[in-house]
Amino acid sequence: MDSQSRCVVVTGFGPFRQHLVNSSWEAVKELSKLGLGVDTDTELRTLQLPVDYREVSRRLTTIWEDLRPHLAVHVGMDTFTKAIFLEQCGKNRSYRDTDIRGFQPEGGVCLSGGPEVMHSVVNMKEVCRRVSLEDVEVAFSRDAGRYVCDYTYYLSLYLGDGHAALIHVPPLSHRFPASLLGKALQAIIQEMLEDSEEVQTQSTAAK
Repeated sequence: MDSQSRCVVVTGFGPFRQHLVNSSWEAVKELSKLGLGVDTDTELRTLQLPVDYREVSRRLTTIWEDLRPHLAVHVGMDTFTKAIFLEQCGKNRSYRDTDIRGFQPEGGVCLSGGPEVMHSVVNMKEVCRRVSLEDVEVAFSRDAGRYVCDYTYYLSLYLGDGHAALIHVPPLSHRFPASLLGKALQAIIQEMLEDSEEVQTQSTAAK
């Protein structure tokens, strides 16, 4: 990965099951309007991913080979939450739920022979501590749920050498409109970028 790349890719997901509107994509669309709110050298690219294991794998490969982002942030919807969760790691096994095409990964595995767990270079606990949002709680998580979100995260962490993040947002509601979730994404990603920069600086200094 090109450490000098200043592209940040942010993805949301399309419809699945009974959820015809996915709050993750609505939030990402709002973020696209707002921008990252950081230095102009950082380009924001937003993409929608289908809730489809095989297509996600293909598109992630394209993202990391062609765009080579400094950070890839994947946004998913947690249908049961009333908070925003920052996921620290992706898991390789136990993917038993089928996607929108009725497909399930062979053996329930993301990557045959891959590490059991992949961790982000971003310290999600630290980002939770530093980010300040008035209207929504931001919490830390180490279990992303073993569905297409978790699958996406694991593969992106693997392909991007840890330079990926997963944010779970609640469904849209009067309390959580897309505009609020978009602003929350902007604030969280700003902190993630700052944290990843610190990690990179420390890594360079150690060499």
